[in-house]
Amino acid sequence: MIEVKQLVKRFGNLTILNGITETIHEGEKIVIIGPSGAGKSTFLRCLNLLERPDSGSIVFDGQDITAKDADINRIRQKMNMVFQHFNLFPHLTVMQNITLAPVTLKIQSEEQAAENALSLLSRIGLADKADCYPSSLSGGQKQRIAIVRSLAMNPKVILFDEPTSALDPEMVGEVLALMKDLAKEGMTMVVVTHEMGFAREVATRVLFMDGGLIAESGSPDEIFQTAKSERLKQFLNAVL
Repeated sequence: MIEVKQLVKRFGNLTILNGITETIHEGEKIVIIGPSGAGKSTFLRCLNLLERPDSGSIVFDGQDITAKDADINRIRQKMNMVFQHFNLFPHLTVMQNITLAPVTLKIQSEEQAAENALSLLSRIGLADKADCYPSSLSGGQKQRIAIVRSLAMNPKVILFDEPTSALDPEMVGEVLALMKDLAKEGMTMVVVTHEMGFAREVATRVLFMDGGLIAESGSPDEIFQTAKSERLKQFLNAVL
């Protein structure tokens, strides 16, 4: 579904991504781990062109999205992103946050979008929050609504950029539970996270990034139980 070849991203003189090549297949749950500064979030943001790579290519669903004539907005409809800090519009209600993009992009009528939004909110037990503003919600509620906002676009892939790192510890579980449900339903997911338990339980493959490269890749068992490189062993010893 996503094919990345020799991806390079620099900020000034600093090389953040140093020639990444990786293939992500439909239905995979890819979890990306690694130390701060390894390039994890930059890699994720390059996948849907929130950051423009300096060189290399990304083919998504058969289309080279790094080509100059690529329709970025159409691409992002099918490759949605959930951010660390929710990014809900504070001046819009929960319902308006969820329906804005499908209606504006003419994917759904207002009635269809509202019906779909209520169905998704009911699924996560927050239908009673439809007319509330984000300021009245807990962090966990905001993040679950941010995920629902992505689902309302009916994407093929959802990218998660450290979705629980801004939450109080007691709210992490409710967000991870929703993500686990999506994984069981077959959603293709690419997740940058520090939640090693989630990586072990949900990932079909774990990528360990270090120094702007994918230093090691494998199943959760291969990464967590039979790590090959000393650098990965050092990282796991520090976080587990």
